[in-house]
Amino acid sequence: MNHPSPAENAGGSAPNRQQVMAILAAASPEDLSKFKTALSFPTDFDIIRQPETGLVMIRGRAGGTGAEFNLGEVTVTRCVVRISSGETGSSYCLGRHKQKALDAALFDALWQNPTHRSAVEEKVIAALKHKQDQAKADVAAETEATKVDFFTMVRGDN
Repeated sequence: MNHPSPAENAGGSAPNRQQVMAILAAASPEDLSKFKTALSFPTDFDIIRQPETGLVMIRGRAGGTGAEFNLGEVTVTRCVVRISSGETGSSYCLGRHKQKALDAALFDALWQNPTHRSAVEEKVIAALKHKQDQAKADVAAETEATKVDFFTMVRGDN
């Protein structure tokens, strides 16, 4: 399947798979479970890779531009499922929540199916993105409220 590149998607059109997977990965386990039970999506699937937890090395750069170094390890849970129509969904989520990884993989597979894509985008992805954007805006507003503007007064005796 051809999906739009991030550059093609910049105009605000439908999200591409990378964006969908990022939104699902950032969602709370409770939200994914709520959508799975509240909506009438098909939930029959085969597990290709059981949800499993492991460690991933995180790399960083000094000052954002310096030499790379190993910052540390984070716990990640991954899962792969295949729905009955043949689409394979995968997920990688920070933490140890296996049910979240399973639900995210299921939504990824459903999103890839042309029959379910628009419903998944409208009912799940859009709602999750709105909630995540609102949380970011709340943090930005709290941060802005504590901002201090420093300025230098010019003295006339230079």
